[in-house]
Amino acid sequence: MHFVYMVRCSDNSLYTGYTNDLDKRIEVHNTGKGAKYTKSRLPVSIVFYRRVDSKSIGLRLEARLKKLSKKKKEDLVQKFALRNELSLS
Repeated sequence: MHFVYMVRCSDNSLYTGYTNDLDKRIEVHNTGKGAKYTKSRLPVSIVFYRRVDSKSIGLRLEARLKKLSKKKKEDLVQKFALRNELSLS
């Protein structure tokens, strides 16, 4: 499986990444061994993810998401949270 994800850092910023093991990647981020960006902004929590079919698709989507404005990223996070909240009801 391949995932593109966003985590919320302790300073309220968002970090976007790609992985083939989402749970393990979040754990690595929170041990300070993940990305340089998140290392000084721990802990992080997952706020968005999308499963994709291949690494190449995942890396292209990651690049597109990283170019979005903070507002558009926050909109995606909000929609993701709402969709997941509704599916739990």
